[in-house]
Amino acid sequence: MYHVIIVEDDPMVASINRQYVDVTKGFHTDKVFKNGIEALDYLKENSADMIILDFYTPLMNGDEFIDRLHSMGQTPYIIMVTSATDTDIVRSLLRRGVMDYLIKPFEYSRFREALERYHQRQLLMENASESMSQSAIDRLVPGRGVSDENAPQLSKGLNECTLKKIREFLKDHPNSYYTSEQVAEQLSLSRITIRRYMNYMVDKQEIVSTIDYKTGGRPSILYSFRSIN
Repeated sequence: MYHVIIVEDDPMVASINRQYVDVTKGFHTDKVFKNGIEALDYLKENSADMIILDFYTPLMNGDEFIDRLHSMGQTPYIIMVTSATDTDIVRSLLRRGVMDYLIKPFEYSRFREALERYHQRQLLMENASESMSQSAIDRLVPGRGVSDENAPQLSKGLNECTLKKIREFLKDHPNSYYTSEQVAEQLSLSRITIRRYMNYMVDKQEIVSTIDYKTGGRPSILYSFRSIN
């Protein structure tokens, strides 16, 4: 299990980030912090495999947070999830070792891709011998990517009949958006099962996902068969 902390001062965005982490197999959100100071205090006594970091947070920005984190001798995998698009900011963060950069708003498929890259990277490191070949190192270097042969098989464990049932339901309700809980209730399936199939279909670009912030409480992920184009 990979341990993740989130630094995000917007409660709704933090909630969505947490949902996205926790529905991705092998990842768990340990803590959510509103600012970098709280996160750094936590990391003095604890460790994290990954940090989901917003650039614009109270008390310190992303640059300062990363510098202070490194001065503590900690170098977790950092994924920026932020609205910061200024070229100088992006350049500065990448120079500090940020491994992936997601601009708000984004879909779960892109978020999951960032997590899967980390997972594949860890597998390569764990399975490496005492020395590594050039091709193996290339797959670890940001921008070189992980080879397709190591990419996860998203269809593994999925049942074609169940997938067909979900497809037919969504096709029968074009341009309508549903939560995984609503689909589960309609099809008499578990919410966990529905989420797995929804994630698969989003990855395959069969359906689209969006975030509903108007729930009055915790934001929800909505899915639709509407064409991406």
